[in-house]
Amino acid sequence: MNKYTLRQLEYLVACIDNRSIAKAAKLMNVSQPTISVAISKLEAQFGVQLLLRHHSQGVSATPSANNILPSARSLLAHAEDLQRQAMLTGTAIAGDLRLGSFSTLAPLILPGLIRTYTQTYPDVHIHIQEGTEEQLLKKLYNGQLDIAMLYDVGLPEDLRRVELALRRPYIALPFGHHLAEFPAVRLSQLVDEPLILLDIAPSRQFFLSLFETAGLTPKIAHTSPSLELVRGMVGHGLGYSILVTRPHGDMTYDGKKLAIRPLESATENSLIVLASLADLRKTRLVASFEDVALRFASARANG
Repeated sequence: MNKYTLRQLEYLVACIDNRSIAKAAKLMNVSQPTISVAISKLEAQFGVQLLLRHHSQGVSATPSANNILPSARSLLAHAEDLQRQAMLTGTAIAGDLRLGSFSTLAPLILPGLIRTYTQTYPDVHIHIQEGTEEQLLKKLYNGQLDIAMLYDVGLPEDLRRVELALRRPYIALPFGHHLAEFPAVRLSQLVDEPLILLDIAPSRQFFLSLFETAGLTPKIAHTSPSLELVRGMVGHGLGYSILVTRPHGDMTYDGKKLAIRPLESATENSLIVLASLADLRKTRLVASFEDVALRFASARANG
């Protein structure tokens, strides 16, 4: 059988990422005909069309190309890993790690985690991408991310999970709110109060499910996908919010105080995980990051 080459896969990925043979050729420092011939040979070897050529509008991936794209990226990553192992002495780890993070988690966890990781592995360059769960999962599946930090709420079963921390939902109240006199607050006490809802998946569904499980319907006054905007509106007395991510210090960006209280009898907790594709073998970069993240999360929990 004819064997494809890593170079052919590299050209294919470059064409798909840049949506152009010309841009891929410039990036790879080769001629356009070189890439065109390599892709044509790859298509012949696989027996499927991989690129759709659009006149004067570049190229796009076919369904067949999208089907093999994650495995192609993984194979190229492992090839780079193998080369680095051959070139480096001992157990040195180097290269590029593409890390995604749910937007509310990134500023709370990533700065300290990345500092800790790069102190141990200074030759690793981490490329950070923030986004919603949907955006990050899409990038994981098409191979644009190696690993992502997410809340484990409705995540697909074909993801490998490394559990980092468990978070309980809490109530954010305006400072001086009458419910702040209670050591913990029940949902039934909040149902007639205006809710400032963090409107980003899967947070929205998680928070609303708490009311649904209790047989209650909240009064939603405002919604926003921004954690800090939600906290800011609470600080100005526009309502309360149920949140999981808790920044250090109970102050809003514009200096308003918040009253934070536990949600009484909260049975639904949120689990923070590192997620990656289960059917792709881990690179040493991913394994090293998971190991450091576990130790970092344990130190934070105990500190």
